[in-house]
Amino acid sequence: MPLAPDLQRRRLALAALGAIALTPFATAQNAITPGTPIKVLIGVPAGGTQDVLTRAIAQQVRDSLGPLIVDNRSGAAGRIAVEAVKNAAPDGHTLLLGTAGMMTMYPSAYKSLSYDPVKDFQPIINAARFELALVVNKEVPANTLAEFITWAKAQGGAVSFASYGAGTPSHFLGEMLNRAAGLQMVHVPYRGSTPARQDVMGGSIPVYFDTVGGALQMLPSGRVKVLATSGDKRSPLMPSLPTFSEAGYRDVIATAWFAYYAPAKTPKPIVDQLRAEFTRAVNTREMRQQLLQNGMYPTGDNADALLKTMREDTARWATIMKAVNFQAND
Repeated sequence: MPLAPDLQRRRLALAALGAIALTPFATAQNAITPGTPIKVLIGVPAGGTQDVLTRAIAQQVRDSLGPLIVDNRSGAAGRIAVEAVKNAAPDGHTLLLGTAGMMTMYPSAYKSLSYDPVKDFQPIINAARFELALVVNKEVPANTLAEFITWAKAQGGAVSFASYGAGTPSHFLGEMLNRAAGLQMVHVPYRGSTPARQDVMGGSIPVYFDTVGGALQMLPSGRVKVLATSGDKRSPLMPSLPTFSEAGYRDVIATAWFAYYAPAKTPKPIVDQLRAEFTRAVNTREMRQQLLQNGMYPTGDNADALLKTMREDTARWATIMKAVNFQAND
C-alpha cells in the first residue's frame, strides 16, 4: 500500500539527515587525524641514514600531516619493526620504513618469515636509494680495484670482509665480488654500520662494503681507501671511482633503497594522502640537497614502481642466495 504523502516526505527527510550526520564520520575514518602524531618505525638503532631520511621528511610534512615521529625498534634484523607495523591499527598513524633487506631479501634468507612484504603492507613511496662502496684499510696494499683483486687472490681465504649485517646488500655485494673475481674472502657480519666502520678504520678487519655515504664519512680520517662503487653507473658523489661493472665485473651491481609502507588494511584515501605529501616532500630542493649530503638519492617512486622494484629485487637476491647457499639463522 503506498505511503501517505506526509509520511513519505518525513521518511525522506530523516534519511537525508542521517546521511548528513554520517558524512563527517566517514570522512574522518579516511583521512589522517589532525594533530595525532604519525609514528614511523625503523628497524635499526638511532642515528643512521634511515633516521636522517625520515626526519627530513618530517620537516616537510609537519604542516600538512602533523608531527612525524621516528620510533627505532631494532632487533631481529629489523623484523621486530616490521611485525609491529603489520599488526598496527590501519589508520595511517603507524608506518614502516622498509629496506631492501626487509622487503626483498628476507623472503629468501629466512626459512619462516612471519610477514609477506606484498600482502601485509600498502606501499606508499620508494623515497630514496643508495649505492655501496668497497672500502679497505689504509694498510691494504692496493689503490685500485685491479690491485685489490690481485692482492686478495694472493691471500686465498685469509682475507675477511665486513658487512653491516648478514643478509644485507653489504653482505651480498661481497659475495658477488667473490664469485665474479674468483676470491675467497670470508664474511664477518656486524650489527650495524658503526662498529664495522670503527673496525675497518682501526685495522681490525681489512675490507668493508659500506654505503657510499658511509664511505664518504670515513675518508677524511685518512685511515681508509675507497676503490669502487656498486651502481650501474658512477656515483655522482664519487665520480672519480669506477663501478665494479665498469671494471669488468658486470654482474656486481647492488643498489639499495628506503621505502615507506602502511598496514595492509589502511584505507586508500589515507594511503593516497600520505603518498601525495611524502612525494611532495622528497621533491623539494631542500630535501634533495640534504639526502645527497648523506649519500642518498631522492627517488619518489609511486606504488606501482615500488612493487615492480620489489619483484625484480626479490628474484635477483633469491638467485644470489641460492648460489652462495645462504640461510639466515632465525
